[in-house]
Amino acid sequence: MTPATHSAASLLLSLALVFIIFHGAKATVITFTNNCPTTIWPGLLTGAGSPLSTTGFELAAQATAKVAIPPPFSGRFWARTECYWNSTGQFNCPTGDCGTGQVSCNGAGGNPPVSLVEFTLAADPTTGNDFYDVSLVDGFNLPVSVAPSGGTGRNCTTSSCHGNVNAVCPAELAVKGADGSVIACMSACDAFHLPQYCCTGIYASPATCRPSTYSQIFKGQCPQAYSYAYDDTTSTFSCGGGANYAIVFCPSN
Repeated sequence: MTPATHSAASLLLSLALVFIIFHGAKATVITFTNNCPTTIWPGLLTGAGSPLSTTGFELAAQATAKVAIPPPFSGRFWARTECYWNSTGQFNCPTGDCGTGQVSCNGAGGNPPVSLVEFTLAADPTTGNDFYDVSLVDGFNLPVSVAPSGGTGRNCTTSSCHGNVNAVCPAELAVKGADGSVIACMSACDAFHLPQYCCTGIYASPATCRPSTYSQIFKGQCPQAYSYAYDDTTSTFSCGGGANYAIVFCPSN
């Protein structure tokens, strides 16, 4: 399959809005919108539960795609940027690459630094709650938001990272593109591999792993997003009642 054919097939698959009955529960529909000025390639990863109909596809600027996910499900979504096919026919992305050499991620996650939307969908949406968040624990590459529709609950609301962390990224965390511009910002954990930043060892609890100077830079740009592993109080959202969700990349554009 040629790169062009592969991309077209992935997009057609992602655009197929199919409601699937799984143990009597209606599928949750995730709508992906690319509000960025250039094409992105969303990646999708199942951590547990139902498999996905697609694990990666191309999404042009201002385009929208829908993916139906039968519950239960736990996983994450992200955007890959500035992707290209190299001379040997391998698909590569400077940010968020999943390392498969293809548009499909096939069970692989996005390489940090990358902005993540994380989900756990209730096995029975009529009685259980979905949980979701925007996470910058693995760093940042694009602004992103997730908004529910049709759900219920006090904390059933939009979680958003509107700020551009790349614009304020410290030099020691910056990932630069071919033109020298900052295209992603590493977490302090990935940059320095120290337990106080990674919340490991003696720092592996909410009491001992506290916000760092670096995580506070991320939090300043994106107050609703996870900025480090134990940033739970302002960053976890939930919906009951069988909500659907809209994920928008570059929401402030």
